[in-house]
Amino acid sequence: MPRDYFLIKKPLLTEKSTALNTLGKYTFVVEPEATKNEIRKAVKELYKVDVLNVNILNTQAKKRRFRNLISRKGGYKKAIVTLKAGQKINPT
Repeated sequence: MPRDYFLIKKPLLTEKSTALNTLGKYTFVVEPEATKNEIRKAVKELYKVDVLNVNILNTQAKKRRFRNLISRKGGYKKAIVTLKAGQKINPT
């Protein structure tokens, strides 16, 4: 199986990302070492759409406290992918 299938972990379905879907922008959680070109290629192959732009954001890990125990909630890398006008994907 090609590496492209492993780059995209899952679609990120939040209220904000769902609002971006109407503008042709879709949000995915991706592998930390993924680059913009690799994400563009993976989305094109997986969903059979034309990608115009890819924006990447690294979210920081957050500290969580439970009684005297301090732990970290892991950070992740997300990609916002803009599609060509008129194209849609079903992220679920």
